[in-house]
Amino acid sequence: MKDPHTLHISTITSDWLDKDLLMLHACFQLLTDCVEKENLFESRDWTYDSEHMNAKTEIEELYNWWKYRSQKEINREIDPIWTDNQYEFDNGMLIRLIKVRQYLWT
Repeated sequence: MKDPHTLHISTITSDWLDKDLLMLHACFQLLTDCVEKENLFESRDWTYDSEHMNAKTEIEELYNWWKYRSQKEINREIDPIWTDNQYEFDNGMLIRLIKVRQYLWT
């Protein structure tokens, strides 16, 4: 990651965000940057073994989910706190991201 002291989080549109939501957005921004700017899926042989293939599938699912979910928040179609079960679902996805973090290098 170039300039690791600064993380621009493109999905935050307000001047204030509580730390729990900031953590969610920051972690998924790191994933997004890894996929889009560092070409994660082209940087290694994901067919090396079933573990790598499963990790790639999981990362793709997380990335695609975040692109869809973050846009819904930006468009105010969901609220991360007040939409039923959204907070819990986001937590589950964040946990899934943490479980594949060992594969987020290029």
